[in-house]
Amino acid sequence: MDQWYHYLLLIAVGFIVGFINTVAGGGSLLSLGVLIFFGIPPSVANGTNRVAIAIQSMLGVAGFKSKGVSTFPFNIYLGISAMLGSIVGANIAVEVSGETFNKILAIVMIVVLLIIIFKPKLKAEDIQERITGKHLWIGIIAFFFFGVYGGFINAGLGFIIILFLHYANHMTLVRANATKVAVVLIYTLAALAVFIYYDKIIWEIGLVLAIGNGSGAWVASRVSVAKGDGFIKKFLMLMIIVMAVKLWFF
Repeated sequence: MDQWYHYLLLIAVGFIVGFINTVAGGGSLLSLGVLIFFGIPPSVANGTNRVAIAIQSMLGVAGFKSKGVSTFPFNIYLGISAMLGSIVGANIAVEVSGETFNKILAIVMIVVLLIIIFKPKLKAEDIQERITGKHLWIGIIAFFFFGVYGGFINAGLGFIIILFLHYANHMTLVRANATKVAVVLIYTLAALAVFIYYDKIIWEIGLVLAIGNGSGAWVASRVSVAKGDGFIKKFLMLMIIVMAVKLWFF
């Protein structure tokens, strides 16, 4: 990345990714793919991407909180469980070869694409939440495994988290998003520590990407989650297909 416009492109990509990740999920597929396209080794791209995700999540949490949307302490319980899982997943990620990582990422992209296409329509309607008792414990167990995947790749996990919180805990789309962003922040910080330990981060690129991610997350967290979602998902679906083909065949 020796051209100045590469950094402008990273900021633009980061904004789109931050917005998508905060509204729904799956945006990291785009930023991770772009970093790999720039010639960064997959494991380093994975670690570098976590810098932007951490900043994005911080601003997303702040944005939701500024609008009075918070699910504390439920999000903390889930976040701690996911954090423990993410440490396991991140340690696996740093040991996986570049070729294997690319194959796994390509498969994940296709799976996420299918989820986007066939998932049930989520409605932001008022329903009775189930966030205590057995439903809390089910969530804690599930989020440990979500954390393992989040620590390993993270890309596309947002959709799965939203679906789980909506159908298992009866959360509205807005509150599910707020919970997701807080949980992602907690487990990303743990995964980031692992990638730092193994020296798998290019800080300059990660911080530039974070400018875009953070801006996109702040905007997305403060506007209606329904606005512009259809166009963004269509764009993301196209990028997923392109990235998956590139990673699998080239």
